[in-house]
Amino acid sequence: MSKIKIPFYRNPKIRSLFVQIFVLSLVSFLILSIYQTTVSNLIERGIQTSTSFFDDVAPFKIGFSPFLDFDLGKTTYIEVFYIGILNTILIAILGIIASTILGFIVGIVRLSPNWLASKCALVYIEVFRNVPLLLQIMFWNFAVFLATLPPPKKSIEFGFLYLNSRGLHTPIPYVEDELRFNFWIFILLMTVVGCIFLSKWAKKSFEHTGVKRPVFFYNFLIFTILATFSYLALGGPLEFDIPVLGKFNFKGGGQLPLPLFSLWFALTIYTSAFIAENVRAGISSVSTGQLEAANSIGLNRTQTINMIVIPQAMRVIIPPTISQFLNLTKNSSLAVAVGYEEIVAVWAGISLNQTGQAVIIIAMTIIVYECMSLFTSFILNMYNRKVQITER
Repeated sequence: MSKIKIPFYRNPKIRSLFVQIFVLSLVSFLILSIYQTTVSNLIERGIQTSTSFFDDVAPFKIGFSPFLDFDLGKTTYIEVFYIGILNTILIAILGIIASTILGFIVGIVRLSPNWLASKCALVYIEVFRNVPLLLQIMFWNFAVFLATLPPPKKSIEFGFLYLNSRGLHTPIPYVEDELRFNFWIFILLMTVVGCIFLSKWAKKSFEHTGVKRPVFFYNFLIFTILATFSYLALGGPLEFDIPVLGKFNFKGGGQLPLPLFSLWFALTIYTSAFIAENVRAGISSVSTGQLEAANSIGLNRTQTINMIVIPQAMRVIIPPTISQFLNLTKNSSLAVAVGYEEIVAVWAGISLNQTGQAVIIIAMTIIVYECMSLFTSFILNMYNRKVQITER
């Protein structure tokens, strides 16, 4: 019996391919039309769209640039663009780390059998989650930190750290001997590799014997001891530039400006409230039977949370938490309210006003946020797939 051949226009795969090509072409045409219309309107107003301004010197000052040197009268606009990206990535990474830790703590406390602790966590979540982020940023910066921290001459001292209304002044390490420093870094890397092998051995040993060893404590102890002794044995390959109080401000060392701390603090508090609810939902999704089984084999509350509850709850926690990480990265654009110099402030703000190249600058800013969001989502989705239940 001969096989009936389906006409190509009835083949669902071919039809879906044609629909996708049509939609993609339509979207591309719309984007191109919008771009051409915008460019023509700008030309009519005497504004020429081009990237020639990239090599022009930026006639303004950037106060915080920890990764790239900024020299007034020498730094170009494209270098300002890179500085803005790095400052944005810095606040995003700091915020993600701090909000994750704080969110997990608050989320676990939210389910505590202690009534007072549970209600305090509930109040924390409801208050900070329902207050607009911009208002929180301005509150912490202007009403709390600027109002309570002393001037530079009356700085709060923590050893070689000085905290005042301008920020936190810290010592800055610099390489005294490059050869000794590289050898010290090599020792640290080998120590990290050894700690990884120790962790894998401890995991296999636990699977065979059921004996759980404090491998985190061992790794921390080994790394600390080897790092300290190798540093001393090499004669201290690093030196430190210590901040010293001058007539009006500190000289030497480094400074973490107050706007950075205020923005980081507000983003952490705000995002951790949402992550805490994700953690609560994830833990609540674990069935009661799992907890009863853990109690029946003699596990205490800490062991039950670490070994039974959290591993299963992570499958529910991770997907919505990824969205919170993306929101935190995008919310860093509110830094302009307190003067932190991230990409929106120095590139889509000052640089745009100076050059008038709105199309190029806004498009580049959108692409930066899009790339950061896609990269963050890609990394976390890899981890999400790893912890999901594998079906047959």
